[in-house]
Parts: sequence; C-alpha cells; structure tokens
Amino acid sequence: MPGRLQPALVLAALLALWLSPLGVLAGDEGGKASLVASIDEKAESYWEAALDIWHWAEPGYQEERSSQRLIGLLEAAEFKVERNVAGIPTAFVAEYGSGRPVIGVLAEFDALPGLSQKALPTQEAREDTSWGHGCGHHLFGVASTAAAVAIADRIRLGELSGTVRLYGTPAEEGGGAKVFMVRAGLFDDVDAVLHWHPGDSNAAGDPSNMARVAAKFRFRGKSSHAAAAPEEGRSALDAVNVMAHAAELMREHTPDMSRIHYVITAGGDAPNVVPNFAEVYYYVRHPDAGVAQDLYRRLLLCARAGALATETELEIEFLGGVYNVLPNTELTRVTLRNLRDQKPISYTADETAFAHELQQTLVSPRPLATVGVVSDRSGMVSKGSTDVGDVSWVVPTTGLRTATWVPGTPSHSWQATAAGGTTLGRKGMLLAARSIAATAWDLYLDPETLKAARRELDERLGRQAYKAMLEDGQPPPLEYRNPPKAN
Repeated sequence: MPGRLQPALVLAALLALWLSPLGVLAGDEGGKASLVASIDEKAESYWEAALDIWHWAEPGYQEERSSQRLIGLLEAAEFKVERNVAGIPTAFVAEYGSGRPVIGVLAEFDALPGLSQKALPTQEAREDTSWGHGCGHHLFGVASTAAAVAIADRIRLGELSGTVRLYGTPAEEGGGAKVFMVRAGLFDDVDAVLHWHPGDSNAAGDPSNMARVAAKFRFRGKSSHAAAAPEEGRSALDAVNVMAHAAELMREHTPDMSRIHYVITAGGDAPNVVPNFAEVYYYVRHPDAGVAQDLYRRLLLCARAGALATETELEIEFLGGVYNVLPNTELTRVTLRNLRDQKPISYTADETAFAHELQQTLVSPRPLATVGVVSDRSGMVSKGSTDVGDVSWVVPTTGLRTATWVPGTPSHSWQATAAGGTTLGRKGMLLAARSIAATAWDLYLDPETLKAARRELDERLGRQAYKAMLEDGQPPPLEYRNPPKAN
C-alpha cells in the first residue's frame, strides 16, 4: 500500500542494521575503506615527516621544529590551529569541522636523552645529537596527524559530521604537558579521545598503569679543599647520598607495585673539591595515584634528612604528577576490532635480515611472526606512566599499540631508536593511523557508544574527583630538560 513499508523491506533493513558493526549500515563500510585508503595514498609524505622528527630528536618542551612540522601538515589540510596553548610554546590544538561529536586524537613528538642512534641493527650513536626517539614519538605524532587529516577529509566530503581535534602534546617523557592542557580546560567539550603508542607488538584494550610523581632535589653546601681543609666543607653530594640511602631503606616498607628511581644530574666537578652543589632527579610510581602521592611525601622526608645530616640547604623543584590511565571497555571494543580489521604487518626479506641481526643484541627476543598478531591487553597493569592518564580521568579515552620495533625490543633503548628510523617503524605507524581513523569513523556514526563510554567513565570515577597533581598556579616546567645550574 502507498505510504507504508512492506514487512519484507522492514525486515531486511533491520537485518542489515543488526549485522553491521556498532549499528553502522553496511553501505557505510565503503566510506570507511576509502578513509583508510586515503592514508596509504599519502604514506610517503607522512613518512618524510616522521623521519624529519626522528632526525631532529628534540627534548621535551623544546620541540619547535617537530611541532611546526605537524602543524604544517594540518594547516595544509585546512585545520584551524591554535598555538601556544596552556602556556606551552610547542603545544597546540588543531580543529576541523563543527558541532558534535567532538573526537580528539593525541599526538606526541618529544625525544629522550642519551639514546642517539643511527638506523642500524648495531649500536652506533649519531655524531650530531645525544638525543633519540627511543619511545617512537616521531611515529606517534605523525600517525595521529594522518588519522585526523583522513577524518577531516570525510567531514569535508559530507560523509561524516562533527569535529575532529588533534592535540599536539609536548614533553610526555616526564614533562606532563597534557596535565597542564587538561587543567586549562582544553578537553572539556570532547566526547572521546583516541591515542596510540609505538611498541614491539600490536594490541588494544587499554591496561591501567602507574601514576607518577616527579621532582628534582637540589642541595647547596660549601666548597673547600677535600684533602687540606675537609672540615671547612659541607658536601652537597653527601646530602644526595644520604637521601638516596634513606630512600633505599624506605623501599622495604612501601606497598607492592611501588617504584622509586632516580638519577644524579649533578654531583661536583673534581674529587679534590668538596661539591657545593648537587642535584638528584626522582620518580615515584604506583598504580594508585593516592599511594604515589604518599610515597612522594615520604621521599620529602628522606631529602630533608639529607640536608639536615650534612648541614646543606635543600631546594625542591616539584615537576608534578600524572594519573594512572582509566580504561574504557566501551571504546576498547571498537578500537580492538578496527585494529584487527587492518591488513597485518609482515616483513620483507631485508627487514627480516635487519630484525634478526638486531635481535642478537636483545635480552628477550620474540618470534618475528608476532608482528602480524593483535592481542587484547584489557585488564593488565602496565609498569609505565603517561600523562594520557590525566586525559582519561576527564574524557572517555582509549588507545592501541602497533609493532614499530623488532619483537622483544624494550622501549627507551637504542634498538627502539634504530628500528623507528626504518621501514619497520613506517609500517607500524601506518597501521596505527588506519586503525585510529577507522575507530573514529565508527564513533562518529554511533552516538550510543559515545554515551555508553561516558557512562562507563562516570561509573569508574564514582565519587572520586579529578584534581591535577600540581601546585596552585604551577607553570609548566619548560626547562626541565636543561642541565642543572648551581646558581
């Protein structure tokens, strides 16, 4: 009858809706395929950008060229870019589209000290820098940018509606830029945030991880001749040693899963001069942010003991803390499916030869075939820390990992730096970009999943209120990577 749908047509439509993932009609899958393909079409330009950032290897909060390289890609795709956000010169927010939903994508790009390495399977530092991308953030930033650009293209074509927002987040390695960006309200209107990280395997299903508090402790004493007049001196290095010994004794009396680690960044210049300045840089970690904060309180007592015992002056630079990641299973199931839907990674003969040679330097190498496998890490607790945690406490957040390094490679190693400068890194980077873009596609077309993800976050938070682990009015530690100054 005119004006009425035939029962058979209604049944067919309902069946198509039921069979399609997340309630997305099967016809929309063609759009997703085009979305993914658009990333591969621009793969060479994205790889050039990643190699530029790999070569520059810039410290946290000093990533001027790296930040601008990503901004250039985004502005070419007609994104509106706001620079210098949250008082951070290298942080930015790039946006395309309008209205809801708002899907955010995180991009990192800082390097690590002491990991200079050429793209070779044997250890050989570069002559031009002591820094290196041993955590793969050159890949991280570019893949996230590629995914955001691909989504913007589909919004421009009218296939999707809403806003895509790329967050340029500096200084993840200890600088905690995302904490300051969250405090500035930059995530307040976001419906979901997607991120990824380089690794030696492919996985989705956000594990929880370790909250972390960081600080630098500076001691100032009195110089004197270490042999002729030692009684006239007050050793700042001795103060560091007393603090470190007290912290070592404290380890026996800390909760399970606690981590306390440090480096002495300054300890004097000559053994015959009593050091009048010394600095030690500490992290404390625990899966519970409250426990990490209490461990830091106890570490302060160790520092004061060092100053008291050696009659030195103590100065503390509190660098802030980051929260543990709150997983979101509603978003994870979307990310996991999209990662598994992509063409798996496989190595060429040359890549296999490179990988086998590099594996001779690893403590725990794994079969190369694992680069083609995708696992679910839900329910795990990672031993690392990230300022993504703070984002996950205010916005439903999910991420994934892809194999950008040889299986068995630890992060923060010269081996990771080396692999990240080769086509192994390129393959993992593009897999991440495709998977993030495909996940975002599904979320734009399925508002119910976004609502469910928000409900899950609220349930996980319960009565807990997020408060950044920062002092009132604390500015970003823009110089935390600079060498210590005695005066």
